[in-house]
Amino acid sequence: MIALAGTALAFVLSLPLGFLAASNVSPPWISHPVKWLLGFTRSIPLIVVAMLFVAAVGLGPFPGMLAIAFHSIGMLGKFYAEEFETAEPGILNAVSGTGATWSQTLRYGLWPQSIPQVVAFTVYRLEMNFRDAAVLGLVGAGGVGYYILLYVRGFQYEKVAVLLAVIIAVVLLLDNLTFWVRRWVR
Repeated sequence: MIALAGTALAFVLSLPLGFLAASNVSPPWISHPVKWLLGFTRSIPLIVVAMLFVAAVGLGPFPGMLAIAFHSIGMLGKFYAEEFETAEPGILNAVSGTGATWSQTLRYGLWPQSIPQVVAFTVYRLEMNFRDAAVLGLVGAGGVGYYILLYVRGFQYEKVAVLLAVIIAVVLLLDNLTFWVRRWVR
């Protein structure tokens, strides 16, 4: 749930940041600072972000979700911006040539070209966030990592093995989900 909620929040926030960071749809005085902001959020290791959120809001899954979202915003925003920058300029010019506004050009010219990769990047990031969420429990940010740490400290390695098997199974399921979603979106 931490990975899912964090990825959903990151998607909602990084999509507009991706549009703003794309140099083909935003002026340089907007795209460059947004790219720097996305780079800043990516540069801080996830475990440090998690510790900061635990200190700010307390123990539990909420700081884990915030840490996942914070770190994912930088990655997804960068991926989205790069995908938007590779959009076919002829299509964008054709849409804007019909008298479309900036937002209509994005909606009807840029977005349809980018949907498959945006979905693929988002599901891929969900897969990464699931693995990362397992680690966040080690710093008090909730999740399955808390139980792994608890069972390791209690020398209950058979339970640790079961949790690791569940993590592996979910990651493999998400990997297959990525494949099917990309096929469905195209």
